[in-house]
Amino acid sequence: MGLTGLDEAEAQRRLAQHGLNVIARKRSRGLVDIIRGILREPMFLLLLAAAGLYLMIGDIGEGLFMTAGAFVTIGLVVLQEARSERALVALRELAEPFAWVIRGATERRIPAREVVPGDLIVVGEGERLPADGVLIEGDALTVDESALTGESVPVSKRPAAAGVDEAGDPEPGGDDTPYLFSGTLNVRGQGVLHVIRTGPMTRLGRIGTSLSAVGDQPTLLQRTTGALVAKLGILALAFCAIVAVAYGVLQDDWIGGALSGITLAIALLPEEFPMVLAIFMALGAFRLARHKVLVRRAAVIETLGAATFLCVDKTGTLTENRMVLTTAWRDGEVQDLRDHARLSGAAVEPLRTALLASAVRPVDPMDRAVRMLGMRVLPESVEAVAPLRTYPLRPELLAFIQVSLDPLGGVRYAAKGAPEAIFRLCRMGDDERAAMDTVVAGLANRGLRVLGVASARDERDLARAPVDLAFRFEGLIGFEDSVRSDVPQAVAEAKRAGITVAMITGDYPATAVEIARQAGIDAEAGVLTGNEVAELDPEDLRERVRRIRVFARIMPEQKLALVEALKANGEVVAMTGDGVNDAPALEAAHIGIAMGQRGTDVAREAADLVLLDDHFVSIIGGVRLGRRIFANLRKALTYVTAIHVPIAGLALLPIIMGLPPILYPMHVILLELVIDPVCSLVFEGEPSERTAMEKPPRPATEPLFGVSQIVLGFVQGAVVLGAILGLYVWALNAGIPKIQARASAFAALVLGNLVLAFADAAEPGTSFFDRRRLAFWGIGAGAAVIVTAVIYIPPLAAILRVSPPSPSWLATTLIIAVLAGGWFGLAKQLRTVWLHNERRTMA
Repeated sequence: MGLTGLDEAEAQRRLAQHGLNVIARKRSRGLVDIIRGILREPMFLLLLAAAGLYLMIGDIGEGLFMTAGAFVTIGLVVLQEARSERALVALRELAEPFAWVIRGATERRIPAREVVPGDLIVVGEGERLPADGVLIEGDALTVDESALTGESVPVSKRPAAAGVDEAGDPEPGGDDTPYLFSGTLNVRGQGVLHVIRTGPMTRLGRIGTSLSAVGDQPTLLQRTTGALVAKLGILALAFCAIVAVAYGVLQDDWIGGALSGITLAIALLPEEFPMVLAIFMALGAFRLARHKVLVRRAAVIETLGAATFLCVDKTGTLTENRMVLTTAWRDGEVQDLRDHARLSGAAVEPLRTALLASAVRPVDPMDRAVRMLGMRVLPESVEAVAPLRTYPLRPELLAFIQVSLDPLGGVRYAAKGAPEAIFRLCRMGDDERAAMDTVVAGLANRGLRVLGVASARDERDLARAPVDLAFRFEGLIGFEDSVRSDVPQAVAEAKRAGITVAMITGDYPATAVEIARQAGIDAEAGVLTGNEVAELDPEDLRERVRRIRVFARIMPEQKLALVEALKANGEVVAMTGDGVNDAPALEAAHIGIAMGQRGTDVAREAADLVLLDDHFVSIIGGVRLGRRIFANLRKALTYVTAIHVPIAGLALLPIIMGLPPILYPMHVILLELVIDPVCSLVFEGEPSERTAMEKPPRPATEPLFGVSQIVLGFVQGAVVLGAILGLYVWALNAGIPKIQARASAFAALVLGNLVLAFADAAEPGTSFFDRRRLAFWGIGAGAAVIVTAVIYIPPLAAILRVSPPSPSWLATTLIIAVLAGGWFGLAKQLRTVWLHNERRTMA
């Protein structure tokens, strides 16, 4: 029947009346929530305690400076947290589902939140239903309603026999009813849903408020660092008490002891760890989304750089997914269907049968191609009449069959599918099948997707199984789907990066090999078919997948066997999928990748990543960006470790050595004004190394932040600590007043901190003044202004207990700071030059 649906004006009126089709969801953190969370952090409590202590002992200037510094530091962290929260909100909007609606007699894809009562929704297999309503047209659906009922067994749904009842309130779980419910999953079949209730009025909406309380789960790395920071916090508080008591007893200065203890506690707390992780994960996911890769599970960002084996679908990923029906074969005659004016009778019957075997409201690209050509060539055969029954694809019979009324009486069975399945339905003998296999191979070698078509008649509709009927072979049809122009270059880039690319398709083997050759995928070892996969034992399959890179006639269930075999070989596997039955393979793969445009909701929910544009190039871009995020995050965590060593050492060692203190809490506050934005802006925005995609994947067992990074951080920090402490002792022994010596040490610490950040972050071969380092130079300029102000403006110098050193001593200070912080960068540069020369020598 013809369906027109609502017109756009009426849909907008109903949207304003009923509101968006959304249920209660997790509320984004607002400014107050962010501030409340920050104020519970131990470091900020210590800062406020130090400020209160200064105010209590009567030094109003120092107390106000501490208070202002604490609030500025809090403000910086709030801005960074808010930036991350905006990125997460944008990601949630990208992840929202879509629905196909019929409005004004045309099908449109709209966000599911814009669905309104009265809309007509085309429901496909594997999709979650966006609203409550009644099935009015299509197949008998099989729906999983366990989200509402708790029953794991799917129930069947049939189209309503009469008009739509909008007044009733049916219960979910009913079998053989027309009622469908929001949030349930269509396991099999397709049809048209008339929407009755949306948003909070749906069954799911009434119980959905509990869903908003479910929070995001932290990654393993976030949990580990959170535990580490908690332990260090306890250690810092213990040291705070020990230092305060020791200073008070030895120096008879309990106020100074309390300030020294608080300073050491602040210095020991690496509170940047969780902040850096949260910001990198949120902004990293946002950067990936801008490259058309949506992250559903944050932990996958840590895995992307380790991927060694990439299994991809052919249609729509390597190819353009623009199926065009170009060829028909019947009785030895090949017909080019693009030349409509010269179509012979040999092409008409295969096309007519294919039309009868295609969905009335097609979602599949091949069904769409058949109907588009049919509208031009056989318009009388394209009426939207619902079939009596459909028989979907099954593993044992790769053919789609529809039953419709025959104008000559009785019913007609129309089948299209894999040529070998159609040959079985037609009960061909061995000789005839061998001859047809040669014809199919000839078409497939041209890169065509080849389907067979067949038909059968039954005098009465006895609802017999198709395999019980004798089908008549009507011919072959061939679809052209060109390889995307950018795929060969992306495959070559993946190979240079040490990533093996394999193609898994349900297509004919000869077609698969030709498309693989065009895409640049290695097909020298031949092709492995689904039947062969099913017959191999796990050990033999493991051996075969070591060499073979093209897999054809693969059923979704067999993808799981391939994933397990590759994992057993030690590969880190990324797997793409779009169908309902792809979910187990996507779950089993280290990196499950679902198609955002043509994929089912089941596949998207099982995957770690969703390709928003379904392009293979986006996967390689995601790997490239994942390597950059991983490398920059590792550098940032190493830097955080390094910079806390000199801060903690300069807070503790002068006390142990009986020297005047170098750092007070206000000095640490100023350092935090530099450290926090460096961690979250400089490292996160650092460009990727030029040769990042020319290196093999890192070992899967290699941690993001392990012993080697901790040791490197301590070594870097110890060098800075030794240089600045030596500078301070040298100054005191040279008779320089302690406030000038403190000014030199503080200036050296700030500059050494910045130089160390640049040395850790910058990759050799990138311009010193690369425009992507504007954040670093901005922070450096700001730090220089602050240090100059606190040393040379008397009121500020008095608060921080410093005074300007002589020009010669200041020059010495700057030289020592640059050398202490920059030695690692120089070592990296020399190593790069040496490796480059080695490669040239070997070449």
